[in-house]
Amino acid sequence: MEQVDNIAAERKVALVTGAGRGVGRAIAVALARAGFALCLAARTHEELDRTRELSGLAPAQSLIVLIDLAQEDAPDCLIETAYDHFGRLDVLVNNAGWAPARTPLIKLGAEDQDRILAVNLRAPIALARLAAIRMATQQSGGAIINLASSAARRMPPGEAAYAAAKAGLIAFTHAAFAELRDRGIKLSVIIPGLIDTALIPQNKRLDRSLMLRPEDIAAAVMAIIHAPARVCPIEMVLEPQRDPMRGIN
Repeated sequence: MEQVDNIAAERKVALVTGAGRGVGRAIAVALARAGFALCLAARTHEELDRTRELSGLAPAQSLIVLIDLAQEDAPDCLIETAYDHFGRLDVLVNNAGWAPARTPLIKLGAEDQDRILAVNLRAPIALARLAAIRMATQQSGGAIINLASSAARRMPPGEAAYAAAKAGLIAFTHAAFAELRDRGIKLSVIIPGLIDTALIPQNKRLDRSLMLRPEDIAAAVMAIIHAPARVCPIEMVLEPQRDPMRGIN
């Protein structure tokens, strides 16, 4: 982890997991442009450095934390590091996710199964719980935004564990909102369809020009954050206007 001097928080603070590229990077940049200081978490320093550069924030306002959310103690370590540096936490975006290539359930290894569940469900729940503890002490409340996937609803073959994890994240968001709403904490889940990122391999039957862009997800995050205090968009489903899939099962 990068060590920096503690600073007095002059801005609201957002923590974004999986901030090194793609959707996480787009969200981080949008938050920086809206005036947030950032805690940027991922596994690759070079990618996080690039996100910091694109954000335009100085190191004191853009803390880099190298972390693997599959590790059991990672959520505690990440929240503690962010809070120690900034002294507050206003927004948590649980963007990090992981899945292997489509794999039949009977061929899915135990190690991959555990990592799918850890990164996509266990860590977001733990991070949300720890963030809510901090946010509940702040008079300004906060927002916790989880990134799920349309796989939770489509339930495609070869993605059983991933679909289950994302479906669990959707259910968790609704239940946690019911618990935390009176504390001024927003809980929201974004459920996007196909997004044009490096995570989706090239396919001749897939029209990438029709897919969602990382910036579309970032815009949804900002819409949730900027919603009136009396409103919480608990669930936001984003799909491409035109279907980019051509006969893909």
